[in-house]
Amino acid sequence: METESEPYVRLATLRQLHRVVAELNTARSLADTLQTVVDGIVVGLGYELACVNLVRPDGDLVVAAFAGDPAAEALITGRVGSRASWDRRLTMGENWDGLRFIPHSEGWVLLEDDVPQWHTDGPDPRFEDEWHPEDRLYAPMYATGGELLGVISVDRPRNGRRPGAWGREALQMYAFQAAIAISNARLRANMQRALVRLEREQQALRASEESFRQAFEYAPSGMAIAEMGGDQHGRLLRTNDALCRLLGRPASVLRRYSFSDLVHPEDIGTLLRTSAEGGRAELRLGRRDGTYVWVSLRNSVVADAADGPRFLLTHVEDIEERKRHELQLAHRASHDSLTGLPNSAELRSRLGARLCRRPQSARATAIEALDAAYEGRGPVPEPVGGGEHGFRPDGPHTFAGPDPFDFPGGPTGLGPPGGGLGEAGPYDHHVHAVAPATDVDDGTKGLAVLFCDLDGFKSINDRFGHHTGDAVLIEVARRLTTCVRDGDTVARLGGDEFVVLADGLGAADAADLAVRLRNAIIPPIRVDGRPVRVGASFGIGWASCGMSADEVLRSADQRMYIEKRSRSKAHRRAG
Repeated sequence: METESEPYVRLATLRQLHRVVAELNTARSLADTLQTVVDGIVVGLGYELACVNLVRPDGDLVVAAFAGDPAAEALITGRVGSRASWDRRLTMGENWDGLRFIPHSEGWVLLEDDVPQWHTDGPDPRFEDEWHPEDRLYAPMYATGGELLGVISVDRPRNGRRPGAWGREALQMYAFQAAIAISNARLRANMQRALVRLEREQQALRASEESFRQAFEYAPSGMAIAEMGGDQHGRLLRTNDALCRLLGRPASVLRRYSFSDLVHPEDIGTLLRTSAEGGRAELRLGRRDGTYVWVSLRNSVVADAADGPRFLLTHVEDIEERKRHELQLAHRASHDSLTGLPNSAELRSRLGARLCRRPQSARATAIEALDAAYEGRGPVPEPVGGGEHGFRPDGPHTFAGPDPFDFPGGPTGLGPPGGGLGEAGPYDHHVHAVAPATDVDDGTKGLAVLFCDLDGFKSINDRFGHHTGDAVLIEVARRLTTCVRDGDTVARLGGDEFVVLADGLGAADAADLAVRLRNAIIPPIRVDGRPVRVGASFGIGWASCGMSADEVLRSADQRMYIEKRSRSKAHRRAG
């Protein structure tokens, strides 16, 4: 009902509305904003009860704030109503320009749904516009895009009447401002959470960087960060103290190098084959004093999410002791423990490396074999001569056959493919071992195998004991080693037997070498102040492709026994 004082009431209400709307934007958090919304309705819009139902991420609405009745607040705050039930309510009753009014005559059907609600007692209305205790009035709040943010519920107007046009407009305006305040509060809350999360991530990043720095700097083994890609690929950007100590160079100097500058020339291929991600390699790095140290490299990539791999993190472990131990074990496995000479297994390995399974259906002279190897053509076929191993009784002997060292056409592509006679054959890149003639020196050079057996050694062992015998063997090994060239091999076959491999000798050269070696052994050997003497018998054999290592040694051994039997026992002892 309109009265004369209504314009003044409207002005007072408008002032109060202005104050409560201003307070909406002063709340610091979303919870404070929601409580300010309901408090403003009770204080400024003349309703005894007010409630904000806020839309949750799952679509349902929760009672987020309540004002006007502590008992009702404790009863329904935090309770949830389904979105379907709320959609039903917002389509019922009367539409008051955006507000939804459900009179008590229709609202009885809502008493059993799952929307949280309170009930107020009171008498039935006497007038048509009087508020009924079961009347319901809702003010939906929408975001800018039309999305439902929540619903304001009000009850029990203080004047006891249903709101008129002005009261409805005021509630609608207030709901609009409340929606803006809630949206802003949510935005601020999201920004605050994002800032907190960003700060935590930055703190975690700083902690991670500090942890990495300490782990990098104080690691007991070497660490390096190198550039990846571009013109400066592999250049060291950062090194820790352990790597600087290992290489004997300060960090400022190491920044001028890459690992390719420091690696041993023989290991550069190993470094280049090592992959950036998860690659491992064992190689030698140069120290400042010019020496090299064995290290184990292990790579990993420090990636950038935007630009991809940027840096190469390399862990450098000193394995010098392990490598030295491995070399010692390998040396023990391939060398005689008494004399330090290569043992029987190593001798056969070195001898076998010079031999191939050359076919017996084709042979060439020594000069032709060398020409074939260096000019890229196959051997010249000749008739096969007699002999147990295909030796030519009148001169050099060679063999033909599948050769594991030979590849048709050759890896460098010298000569035409096919391997036919006069073309690139299967022996293009292997220099065949050939035996010179034994009766005349025709200039052919081959791999001489000198089999040495000491004369009179057993009697020294029997008379003076094994201690003296061992000393004699050690001295004989020393004398043999000093009489041969650097590239020759002196090996102990076992017992008092020694073998010398000397490449590039003719028949006369081998005979001269045997004489020199025998003369070196003859002089007395002093052991514990006592001079003892041993002699030596030599047999000269020749390594030839088509023979096995055992066959070559057996041939030299047989010649040694022939030479030993040709001399008297006294002469043998006298050397």
